[in-house]
Amino acid sequence: MNSSSIKQSQNVIDRVKHLVVAAAAAAAAAAAAGRFFCLALCCALSLLALPATAQEKLPVDYVNPLIDTHASRWDFFACACRPSGMVSLSPDTRLGNFWRSGYLYDEKKILCFSHIHGWQLYGLAVMPITGEMRGQLGMDAYASDFSHENEVVRPGYYKVKLDTYDIAVELTSTTRVGFHRYQFPADKPAHVIIDTGALLMGDIVSSEVHRISDTEVVGQAVMAPMMRRSKSFTVYFVIQFNQPFAKFGGWTNGALLPDGVETVAGTKAGAFVSFASPPKDPVLMKVAISYVSLEGARRNLQAELPHWDFDRVVRESREDWNQWLSRIEVNGGTLQQRTKFYTDLWHALLGRTIVSDVDGRYCDMTGAQPVVRKVHVDGNGKPLFPHYNFDSLWGSQWSLAILWSFAYPEIMDGICNTLVDMYRDGGLIPRGPSGGNYTYVMIGDQASPFIAAAYNKGIRNYDANKAYEGLRKNALPGGIRDHAGYEQGTNACGGGMKYYVERGYVPEGIEGSGMHKDGASMTLEYAYQDWCLSQFAQALGKKADAEWLFRRSFNYTNLWDESVKFMRPRLKDGTWWPDFEAVGPKATNGFCEANSAIYTHFVPHDVPGLIRLFGGAEKYIAALDRQFELARTNQFVAEHDKHGLQWVDYDNEPSLAMAYMFNLAGAPWLSQKWVREVEQQVYSEVTPYGGYMGDDDEGQMGAVSALMAMGLFDVKGGAEINPSYQINAPIFDQITIHLATNYFAGGKFVIRTLNNSAQNYYIQSVRLNGRPLNQCRLEHAELVKGGELEIKLGSEANKKWGVEK
Repeated sequence: MNSSSIKQSQNVIDRVKHLVVAAAAAAAAAAAAGRFFCLALCCALSLLALPATAQEKLPVDYVNPLIDTHASRWDFFACACRPSGMVSLSPDTRLGNFWRSGYLYDEKKILCFSHIHGWQLYGLAVMPITGEMRGQLGMDAYASDFSHENEVVRPGYYKVKLDTYDIAVELTSTTRVGFHRYQFPADKPAHVIIDTGALLMGDIVSSEVHRISDTEVVGQAVMAPMMRRSKSFTVYFVIQFNQPFAKFGGWTNGALLPDGVETVAGTKAGAFVSFASPPKDPVLMKVAISYVSLEGARRNLQAELPHWDFDRVVRESREDWNQWLSRIEVNGGTLQQRTKFYTDLWHALLGRTIVSDVDGRYCDMTGAQPVVRKVHVDGNGKPLFPHYNFDSLWGSQWSLAILWSFAYPEIMDGICNTLVDMYRDGGLIPRGPSGGNYTYVMIGDQASPFIAAAYNKGIRNYDANKAYEGLRKNALPGGIRDHAGYEQGTNACGGGMKYYVERGYVPEGIEGSGMHKDGASMTLEYAYQDWCLSQFAQALGKKADAEWLFRRSFNYTNLWDESVKFMRPRLKDGTWWPDFEAVGPKATNGFCEANSAIYTHFVPHDVPGLIRLFGGAEKYIAALDRQFELARTNQFVAEHDKHGLQWVDYDNEPSLAMAYMFNLAGAPWLSQKWVREVEQQVYSEVTPYGGYMGDDDEGQMGAVSALMAMGLFDVKGGAEINPSYQINAPIFDQITIHLATNYFAGGKFVIRTLNNSAQNYYIQSVRLNGRPLNQCRLEHAELVKGGELEIKLGSEANKKWGVEK
């Protein structure tokens, strides 16, 4: 397809997306008024309006970044960026918090365009305006009205008209450089505000901007410490323009500085550049960043964007995204399903951001002072993997760790390298690093399942023995497990490892500070993590450790209360938590963002043992099935921060394996039933008002949704010596996984369905490479060898297929 055809096709696609978004907005408004029939009508009209040429779309063209943006958090939406981009350039419509902040679809004004939307990271807001300079008055004074009708949102590209100023804004980027194109009106003074001291997700301690020439400014901004990221963190930047500005100025604390300044610095400081006359040609602006130094930002700029061809970068960004998304090609399904699937993959590739420079340098903040370090490089000095900044890996054993392991192993490798590097730097393998330091987000040692899965799936380009050393340390008092949620300091004990080692469980009411001091959840997660680490130890030939950790993995049994048939918290004296309820307002006591009804099933490593506690498979299946029946009335989700009130909660990580437990309990047809219903009720929507239940957790829910659509999962999280996937019914006619050739030799693995339809979600039979497969498991080794899995579907449950004794 030539460039003219590509552009024409893209225009059609953008038109279709506007139809769908407009239909969704109309449907939401109608629903609010009680006219629910309008939702179906609007969706039908949008599909009828779909031109035939849109059928030629590439995977990247299906992505709709606006899905569920009505109440998202800071790092959810970032469209003008690359996969895992250090720069995550996007418009901001609400600021001042991590939750419900960044780009929110229903807001009416754009406050700024900022360059960093990462896990506890933010910075560098800019805004083009016309007329009188008002940057010193703050964002409320210089914000602009905008309309979604004048907005184009695609992976790697954003376009909008600022109605207040009649400015056409376009954004794109490389991995570490934001690229802007502004078309100013011809009859008004033109300025670009560089609001380095502005409140974004959080505060800026101080900032400074220096004029270098009439086409370049440089500077830095220091992010304030926060509860999660306990130390300040500095971003350095170099900004270049394609045409000279006539004036450089700035302000501090709301007051403009005198004319002629060359430097602006201080608290609540910002700068601006003004043009002598309204520019006739578009103003182009490059913004390169680094967390290491100004020189690092300049190196990033020179390496990634030495030219001024904006359209070329837009094209290259689209090609970059499409290359990654095309690792998994789908055929069949509806337009809505394909849109959601590729948007899911987009989210899974978006949130875990690179923080190392193009030469591999990164800032280590684990010690008393910042230290510049460098990742491992090849013989030519090229970094082997980048260094990452990311939210918690809590629950990733049921989301990203599965998806990445067969589709994007190089990302999994890179994360493993970051974890090991931080162990070398700071003495602990982290569970969610930000700003070069530990955040101690959530609980436990989430790296154990992740690294064990990577290693046992053949993803091993890191120091495995060093990784094991760090994970073993985490499994003992004084390791990462001893830090409760966000518990800082060297003497942390809120994770209760002393009790876990001595008693085999963590009681309630123990010493230590921090959040999520939930002993029952800690006990259950530690037991699973012990099993994962035992598998890693066994793979490394550490037999004694493997046996020791395997024995500890049965500690989950210490919380089983036979009298209530649920896992129940214990007190320090060993007695049961009083006034117990499995579901209800008090049910979160002892449980992290869930309740006993959900965490009772948190035994992914020993489902046969859990079944025995219930009194056999029949009783276990009946109990689990009842929970799904009860959760159906609330669409399988609990309202945020009301985690105790639901029997199953697919809005949060602890529930994610529950629908698949039937596969291991001898009733795979119930997994097929409930996985399909959860997928439809929770993850199928493609409007700005649903699809991720408001919180994607940096790609984790996107990965969950994508795995449901593909019909693959692993309750054990991939950590066992010979990992496998449980097979469920895909929603597509064909799925082709293009395997990374530098990791796996199989070329591609194809999943085909026969008799696929909305009603046919029960598996009748399966053939692997032409041979009958009567188990509901597909070994990872088979998948990465390449081949074909044929799944015959029907409308009635086949209760004989996949049942393993």
